[in-house]
Amino acid sequence: MRIARFSHNDAIRYGIVDEGELVVLEGDPMFAGYDTTGERVPLADVALLAPVIPRSKVVAVGRNYRDHAAELGNDVPTAPMLFFKPNTSVIGPGDVVALPAGSDFVSFEGELAAVIGRIAKNVPADRALEYVFGYTIANDLTARDWQKSDGQWARAKGFDTSCPLGPAIETEFDPAGDAVITTRLNGEVRQQGPISDMIFSLADVIAYASAAFTLLPGDVILTGTPAGVGQIVAGDTVEVEITGLGTLRNSARDA
Repeated sequence: MRIARFSHNDAIRYGIVDEGELVVLEGDPMFAGYDTTGERVPLADVALLAPVIPRSKVVAVGRNYRDHAAELGNDVPTAPMLFFKPNTSVIGPGDVVALPAGSDFVSFEGELAAVIGRIAKNVPADRALEYVFGYTIANDLTARDWQKSDGQWARAKGFDTSCPLGPAIETEFDPAGDAVITTRLNGEVRQQGPISDMIFSLADVIAYASAAFTLLPGDVILTGTPAGVGQIVAGDTVEVEITGLGTLRNSARDA
């Protein structure tokens, strides 16, 4: 099932994607279930929004693909390298990335994202995927110069508009399958790799994170990026495509 969050007639609503239309839901399906209003709205008539606004946090994993760690001259971590992005960093499909003033090098990073569906604390890896509501696409934008200068990643990874999500949430995606991440910059392929190349699986990441802090419904897990990251400048368009999840597209401008 593919679920979209959208704006239509000045209202924000949720719907199930069905052959070019949205079957409108009574409320947020994560909390209100899948009761429908009986209304159907053409996809062409709505503005898709970020499919979820995290209640508390975006939890991301750094250097979770060997080739990406290598391209930046970093060692492969021996445990998941976690960091946070604030919920104020989240934007939706088609929204514009505002490149932050004071940074001279913002980089794109196409990633698989998972949306947590229920409270998770001390979750074992063999049950971790039971806590996932669904899956979507992310672009973990990073101010590389700030990342190098600051000694920690809060500013570099957390600036406003640094976490595009979308276009929808797919509830039946298999994160252990053979899906491929492809990132295009202005139509040119820059990243391409199977999600199976992750060092730490999504289940392992959820188990590791939930041992340290509680994951809440609506929290988002970003799972890392393959090699090929590069700079995005004003006027550029980045498309992140994942097999079975669609394409997340955002352009950039100076803030």
